Amino acid sequence: MLQFLSTIPMVVGFVSACFASEVGVREITVAQPDRDLAVTVWYPATAGGKPVLTGDNKIFKGAEAATDAPPLPGRFPLVLLSHGSGGRVEAMSWLATELAKAGFVVAGPNHPGTTSGNSTPAATPKLWQRTGDLSAVIDSMTKDASWNGLLDADRIAIVGFSLGGAAAMEISGARANLEAYASYCDSYGKWDCAWYAGGQGYVNDEPVKVDKVDLRTVDKARFEQSNLDHRIQTAVLVDPGLAQAYDEQSLKEIGIPMHFINLGSAETIPLAVISDRLAKLTPKGTYATVAGATHFSFLPECKEGGAEFLKSVGEIDPICADEGSRPRAELHAEITGLVKGALIRDLKASK
Repeated sequence: MLQFLSTIPMVVGFVSACFASEVGVREITVAQPDRDLAVTVWYPATAGGKPVLTGDNKIFKGAEAATDAPPLPGRFPLVLLSHGSGGRVEAMSWLATELAKAGFVVAGPNHPGTTSGNSTPAATPKLWQRTGDLSAVIDSMTKDASWNGLLDADRIAIVGFSLGGAAAMEISGARANLEAYASYCDSYGKWDCAWYAGGQGYVNDEPVKVDKVDLRTVDKARFEQSNLDHRIQTAVLVDPGLAQAYDEQSLKEIGIPMHFINLGSAETIPLAVISDRLAKLTPKGTYATVAGATHFSFLPECKEGGAEFLKSVGEIDPICADEGSRPRAELHAEITGLVKGALIRDLKASK
């Protein structure tokens, strides 16, 4: 769980017009009852627009794009992104821009309740809210005249990381078991389970004191309901959360390709996210690991001085010095290749 991001806002930083962008980017709002979504959309573009660095801040390097650049003519598959707990979709810009260059329209919401500056333990297990967000993005973009002419609505994928991977699991047809999840946390006590132990959350960009979450008091019917959206044609799941809690029969019934990626090797991947068993249970599952990576390797590259700044504000997680044995840029290139390859194969997108 990436709760450190709750104190580090992501921004879209403007830069000088020193590069020719192949990627357009826009910020849109998707209205939902009591839950409006801030959504970033990356898309294949021609030259034009205003150059920006998406996801740039004092810790992380941003990715180059151009706001309101003219779209490239054609119809392209839609790829949804779902970020990790306490994160922001802008932190996935390094991946989103590469997918846009490869011929995908990429859209990701910041999930209220589990987003940087707005993240609490009580909101974290409510995955039905996240899947609702993702389905709402599909609804909006396929109906909106600003986007539907650019999309091939018959080719839609989901890419999720960490808690976003759990949301991607569920929107693809997996169902979680509440007692299994609570029992896992009874004995594990790390990662997501440590977050539920309470102490601190974030509301309106401020830390707040929070109580321990008793998972057995979570709405069982909603937690265990099917959140399947039949419009999803393929899924990529990077270190997906709730790995110990999915109903096996629900996994066996998933009809779409499910591409699981764990960051690290067998002896280093945390129990919270290890996915080799999940891949075996899904009929069209594949499994890959990224050697030399850790969970934090999925975050953007850090700027010079980023690690020192984090230390100065009391951050104890290895956000920049992530204990991986390979440079983050090299790991990103490998992850991008795995994700892009799976999507191109399954959606037959043009390279």
